[in-house]
Amino acid sequence: FPLSQGSLQACCSLRELDAFGRAREVKVDPDKALEGARLAALQARKTLLVPTPRLRTGLFNRIVPPPGATKEVLRKCATSQGVREYSMPVGLDGKAQVDLVIVGSVAVSEKGWRIGKGEGYADMEYAMMVSMGAVQEDTPVVTIVHDCQVLDIAEELLDDHDLTVDYILTPTRTIKTNCKRPKPQGIMWHKANTILPDSEMLGKIPILKTLRCREKQAGKDVTLQDEHPALANTSRAALPNKKVMAANTQPRAAPGSAAPVGQPHVGSDPVNPRLEASDTISTVYVGNLPASLRVSELKSALRELQVIPVRLNWQGAQHRAFLEYRDTGAAHRALCSLQGMSLGGNTLRVELAKSQRNKG
Repeated sequence: FPLSQGSLQACCSLRELDAFGRAREVKVDPDKALEGARLAALQARKTLLVPTPRLRTGLFNRIVPPPGATKEVLRKCATSQGVREYSMPVGLDGKAQVDLVIVGSVAVSEKGWRIGKGEGYADMEYAMMVSMGAVQEDTPVVTIVHDCQVLDIAEELLDDHDLTVDYILTPTRTIKTNCKRPKPQGIMWHKANTILPDSEMLGKIPILKTLRCREKQAGKDVTLQDEHPALANTSRAALPNKKVMAANTQPRAAPGSAAPVGQPHVGSDPVNPRLEASDTISTVYVGNLPASLRVSELKSALRELQVIPVRLNWQGAQHRAFLEYRDTGAAHRALCSLQGMSLGGNTLRVELAKSQRNKG
């Protein structure tokens, strides 16, 4: 839920939680709605760990408040910009000992059963922390939500790799779930493609590839689902529906920026000179854009996903945009990354454009 008075009240409840008081190192998701939780950790002079967006550039960023930091500096450290400016990367060899895990949720039950955005990153981050010894079986997991997000969840919606929570904080309640369902005990490689197809997952998440190599050398079974003939075609069809359902349930927070994107060209604007040396341009159509969405928000999402086009044709009045890529491979990567994504509460419609431009 957005950073509102209710969100701040829930974060005040975090300060009163014994598990928070005892913690020295706290992991908090990078969601905008959890900015108050990151600030609370920094104000309490705790070490803050924030996962890198979609695990593309590593596992965590560690933020240690600068000595004598003012309130203004701490507030900046809690933002996505501050995380980039004041953090140090933490990889699989990092000496992290997480005492408290704070995650966002789309919905959560009083039994501690949690539904995320449908992409599985929080579950995978926790499993990777288990693999690197950063969390223990008794490490508390907290989620901060609005009261309306506390719902009854059918147990059949959960899988073995899904993360459960021990505490639920809302603007009006602190719920101790006493959840007995086991948390993930490491990466379940035969189910790891809940985020991406196996063929792309290891390429887009290099740290996951490194972890797989290490576990393979240690003698663990790291066979992916696509490598299991008996599993290759099972439960794959159900995944997009779950992902779209979760994306439609909660608007996506605006992602942080990374590298600059070229200015959009609309309508009959001249061809971008950078494209003149390219033989083939592949175009991706993005539809069902909400009327309130700004081109800067779409560009920020493309930066986070690392699928920056060489040219963006923005047609906001028609609720659509066209992304031009130098080759079909880049276009297909963008397709895979954007499928099922939600912006401003709308699930995007993404497909290859009917016509492809050729440039001499």
